[in-house]
Amino acid sequence: MAQEIIMKRNRILYFCIIIALISLGLAARKWQTYLPDLINVYLGDAIWAAMIYFGIAFIFNRRSLSFIAMLSLAFCYCIEISQFYHAPWIDEIRHTRIGALILGFAFLWSDILAYTLGIGISFLGELFFFKGKMKEINAVA
Repeated sequence: MAQEIIMKRNRILYFCIIIALISLGLAARKWQTYLPDLINVYLGDAIWAAMIYFGIAFIFNRRSLSFIAMLSLAFCYCIEISQFYHAPWIDEIRHTRIGALILGFAFLWSDILAYTLGIGISFLGELFFFKGKMKEINAVA
């Protein structure tokens, strides 16, 4: 039987983390001229993916870390793949500020890498900082 690590997450804490990540992401966009190009390529997308990770952890607050990570990756990858689709109605949404921030415009492999890094760091951060609140259960394989 496989072991699964689960935890009960504090929704208030996770809401605060989400707000902090949104603020950090917007700040990274505003001050991108002060950051090296290598960081600018990945930072905004990695922060966005981390926000998605903690948003999914907020919604599914009693699910395993692996569930949260896999659902977050699937969501982010689907958003990126959706950028191949260009119809007038969705492009109109993309031309709004919130639509651009959520949906993006064009598929980039570097975004996939950034999402993977952001979610991986979030996963490891949650594993490290909240390990005392986790418990292992026997999962049916």
